[in-house]
Amino acid sequence: MPVAAQWMWRDAAGKPVFSDRPPPADIPDKNVLQRPSGAARAVAPAPAPAAATASAPAATATPTPAGGQDKELEQRRQQAEAAEAARQKAAQEVQARARADNCARARQNKASLDSGIRITRTNAQGEREFLDDAQRAAEASRTQEIIARDCAPGAQPR
Repeated sequence: MPVAAQWMWRDAAGKPVFSDRPPPADIPDKNVLQRPSGAARAVAPAPAPAAATASAPAATATPTPAGGQDKELEQRRQQAEAAEAARQKAAQEVQARARADNCARARQNKASLDSGIRITRTNAQGEREFLDDAQRAAEASRTQEIIARDCAPGAQPR
């Protein structure tokens, strides 16, 4: 990003000041050390006295930054918002795919449970165990809850 026009001057205490705006009117021309190329002495408006500030607050409102800065900041803000929206959309798509996958597996499991074939599981010791009627009913109920949650048209993420 190119640097905006730079001014450099020494303030009343002798300290160097860098700015993209010209120095205030009370800084003598001899204290201006650097001007932007092609810039004549443009004097910034002098600060308003306190009495004038109280009577006309709108007249002494802080000046807005250079038009290019406002546009650039607005563009960056819009880009950040667009990136956040894209990130959220991608996350929602990932969740939707996971729900669809869970739904397909649950429906397949439910079909197996409803078919009446004998179903086995492997226990902690690595042995096969057949599900009895109570275990099959509990598994069918659990599978039905998963189907209701993940297969609904407007299923919400967990």
